[in-house]
Amino acid sequence: MKKRTTTSRKRDHVELTIKKDVAFRAKTSGFEEWEFVHNALPEIDFSEIETSSDFLGKKLSFPLMISCMTGGYPEAEKINRQLAEVCEEYHLAMGVGSQRQAMEDSTYHSSFSIARKAAPSIPLIGNIGAPEVAKLNDVSPILKLAELIRADAFAVHLNPLQEFLQPEGNTNFRGVLNGIETLVKKMPIPIIVKEIGAGISKDVAERLINVGVRYIDVAGAGGTSWAGVEILRHTKEEQADWDPFWDWGMRTTDALQDVVHLKKRIPELTVVSSGGIVHGLDCAKSIALGADITSSARPMLKALVSGGKKKLRKKIEQWMREYTGAMFLIGVSSTTQLRNSNALQRKK
Repeated sequence: MKKRTTTSRKRDHVELTIKKDVAFRAKTSGFEEWEFVHNALPEIDFSEIETSSDFLGKKLSFPLMISCMTGGYPEAEKINRQLAEVCEEYHLAMGVGSQRQAMEDSTYHSSFSIARKAAPSIPLIGNIGAPEVAKLNDVSPILKLAELIRADAFAVHLNPLQEFLQPEGNTNFRGVLNGIETLVKKMPIPIIVKEIGAGISKDVAERLINVGVRYIDVAGAGGTSWAGVEILRHTKEEQADWDPFWDWGMRTTDALQDVVHLKKRIPELTVVSSGGIVHGLDCAKSIALGADITSSARPMLKALVSGGKKKLRKKIEQWMREYTGAMFLIGVSSTTQLRNSNALQRKK
């Protein structure tokens, strides 16, 4: 396959996630294996339930981030503007897509900066890939990307599987951890390290913690298969050669439990649960498993593209209703109580 530019590749990614079935085929996120213990005597008033949560020093209406989607090509500006407008309306966090293109040239800077213009008060997170971090000599390029969107934090996405499968991928990951350590020490905002759908293991989380990382997004398997997205970007003749990697990765619930366990040693560790979050009950289960916030990308993007902001609002309100309903039915009145409830158990 002929190699594509960063701009065309980013367009490919969005179009494939919207138009093709790029879900995991034989692996789930694991949330379906857990259920809440029903409380027939909740002794709380549904109308008094408080779903808010703090993230990066700002208050969210409930613990959700619409995560790292797009930017860097013409159509992305409208997408990021509309996502940001809805996030501002509902007080949700938002992450922009990889800003590698903005590092290469300024042509589509507005496709990223529009997010902050449309959402002046929400937590907004920048984004760059691990191979770019490995090549850093100083933090000034990342600082410029953060300033472009006035970011509250900056995410480094670890995507070795995607780079391995990508026709134009960069598989030189030597020096990534040192680059992350440099960013943690020298950037004026927090650094979030995330996977993109293959999960972060306990070992990787410990190595990140040891260099000062205090925000980890487990981004496990079970939602969008970015391996699948990259496989579909190969020619039809080539796709079968890469197909065994479609379901590669740790399930979200497994990665989440591994990383949350480390909070016993590092109480200030903030854990984001993402990867196959498909409704409000998954959000509630994530918090009950110890996550601080949840994150979703493809379901929100599909809602926006298929039905505009109206359909995206409906999706968010549905998730909020499901999240609040779970809290009511186990008898907790705050997100903190949900996290400490011990009301989640494996199905028998």
